[in-house]
Amino acid sequence: MKIKLGKKIISQNSKTYFIADIAANHDGNLSRAKKLIKLCAKAGANAAKFQHFKAETIVSDYGFKKLGKLTHQKKWKESVFETYKKASINPDWTPILYKECKKNNIDFLTSPYDLNYVDEVNKFIPAYKIGSGDITWKEIIIRISKKKKPVFLATGASDLNEVKKTIKEILKHNKQVCVMQCNTNYTNSYKNFENLNLNVIKSYKKLFKENVILGLSDHTPGHVSVIGAVALGAKVIEKHFTDNNNRYGPDHKFSMNFSSWKEMVDQTRILEKALGDGNKKVENNEKQSVIVQRRGAWLKKDVKKNESLTLNKINFLRPCPKNSIDIFEINRLIGKKFKFNMSRNSLVTKKCLMK
Repeated sequence: MKIKLGKKIISQNSKTYFIADIAANHDGNLSRAKKLIKLCAKAGANAAKFQHFKAETIVSDYGFKKLGKLTHQKKWKESVFETYKKASINPDWTPILYKECKKNNIDFLTSPYDLNYVDEVNKFIPAYKIGSGDITWKEIIIRISKKKKPVFLATGASDLNEVKKTIKEILKHNKQVCVMQCNTNYTNSYKNFENLNLNVIKSYKKLFKENVILGLSDHTPGHVSVIGAVALGAKVIEKHFTDNNNRYGPDHKFSMNFSSWKEMVDQTRILEKALGDGNKKVENNEKQSVIVQRRGAWLKKDVKKNESLTLNKINFLRPCPKNSIDIFEINRLIGKKFKFNMSRNSLVTKKCLMK
């Protein structure tokens, strides 16, 4: 399975693809948005992602006022509707943000939370991200899937049947899919690790086999979750990005900053080297270790030509030069005769013994 984003390819053999979700951290300021693009690129991101929505087409002001504020929204000073309104992106920014990403050699991505935006952003993005909250909105899922561009699907706050239905629907129209495990809780609490359930990545791998790329969209502190996800097979990682966690706004507190983001990428690149190709073999840096740590067959005493090899004539000691007999198969060699005289402490090799 491969996903193509322009010239970039995401596959089981590629490096991890990092998406910096700037989301609402632009704080309504285009200059800040451009600054964050530049910073996340320097920190190692492969893409900067925004969220295209209008407050009117993503939340019900009446509905939330009647419901009241829950979870992380309790800390918002303004109403849910006003918070979304302030966090929305001016659509005139889109080509500017696209150019800024291109200037910094990273991809421009967005999650369109509006059917019209799905069409409007299409010419600027190499792939679509569907947020967890829209996993049950079949209309937008089909609209996005039919664009024939890779689809990154976050699966927070959903059960397996819902994920299966949505993936099945996407695959009807589009074969380039990344399914991302996600825990949709933005409280930035360390208790959220108890609900992260990274092993769902293994379940997705077993269920969807080679039909999808695996990923993680994460909101937990630090990057231990990312290291775990990559070790389990995730090839796409999405984390929120800011330049200052102390700024006021809905996304700053649980976002990663330049330093923590860079450390996450650096540590992941080290992990990727450590994971290797999965083929068990004597590695290049172990070739001398084989010699110095394994045991060879060393004579305890002098032997004469035509004398038989017996166990009481051998010490199994380190080192084990390459031409030593295979001591694991020593019983097959017992009884064979020596071709020539050999002195005590000599290494027993196959060339020493008659066939």
